[in-house]
Amino acid sequence: MASPPITELAERAREIFRRVVEGYIESGQPVGSKTLAADGTLSLSPASIRSVLAELESLGLLAAPHTSAGRMPTDAGLRIFVDGMMRVAEPTHEERAQIEARLSESGPVEQALQKTSALLSDLSGAAGMVMVPTREQKLAQFSLVDLGQGRALAVLVGEDGGVENRVMELGGALSPSALDQASNYITSRLSGRTLADAAQAMHAELRAGKTQLDDASRDLVERGLAVWSADADERPVLIVRGAANLLDESALDDIDRVRSLLDDLENKQSVASLLESAREADATRIFIGSENRLFGLSGSSVIASPYRDREGRIVGVLGVIGPTRLNYARVVPMVDLTARSLGRSLDKLIV
Repeated sequence: MASPPITELAERAREIFRRVVEGYIESGQPVGSKTLAADGTLSLSPASIRSVLAELESLGLLAAPHTSAGRMPTDAGLRIFVDGMMRVAEPTHEERAQIEARLSESGPVEQALQKTSALLSDLSGAAGMVMVPTREQKLAQFSLVDLGQGRALAVLVGEDGGVENRVMELGGALSPSALDQASNYITSRLSGRTLADAAQAMHAELRAGKTQLDDASRDLVERGLAVWSADADERPVLIVRGAANLLDESALDDIDRVRSLLDDLENKQSVASLLESAREADATRIFIGSENRLFGLSGSSVIASPYRDREGRIVGVLGVIGPTRLNYARVVPMVDLTARSLGRSLDKLIV
């Protein structure tokens, strides 16, 4: 049965529902009628409150984990709360300053992403996740420089002027002409194309024997492509920090759920695919529990936001994962602010 819009609930039911959700998010424990009646502000007896709780449970918004316990929100109830009732708490001045300070230093991009993931974990009390930016720049030049002792330096130059290099093991001495021939061949196929596109074309030519390369130069080309392909494959697609935060006191009561979540995090490609679905979102996206198949068993929530480079292009996604009782009101604006801060800092980073 589909849950009703929160606007269709009576004012009294909405207020009790809000208090149950907020109490559960704060404590991680079901909230009972006696707790709700204790401060007297509802002006209702525990019996009247129990009647409303039963109504909310019948609507699929609350659940009672034990017959004698209070209620806790279902995933559907949390969705209604997040979409229609949540009071967002903007980051404080100190939190903003901390985010800006942690992301303002120049350095290697992966170091900055590790800092970002750790920062999200520290601020949320859950696990922080950052997808590594896709690297699809168009390339301009490739060259091989003899280093002696059977080694060469492979240098890749992008159209934006960026330079990357790797040391190649050649397995023996090669003539300068072989190095030049291989460099010229690769450069002619790279110009204006991504490495993936150029590599595909070169592999096809080499397999079909449609090149004028001698054996030594052909071997150099294949070694060069292998170096860069292996480098791309070994780049992490996702950086996760703070997984230990998921092992809080409440986790001891549901260790199977936490074990399932940690297993999910080990499968980083699947987690990255989930974050990828937030890439084109206009705002921060929230995935709650069973709404996504990946975390259906672990009952976890993900808050994710895309981050952009200085030209406004989306290059990755960052976020937080934790139990469904995440403090959404606090974490959602924190994730959004961190995404914007990381985007502004990208031009200072060494890719």
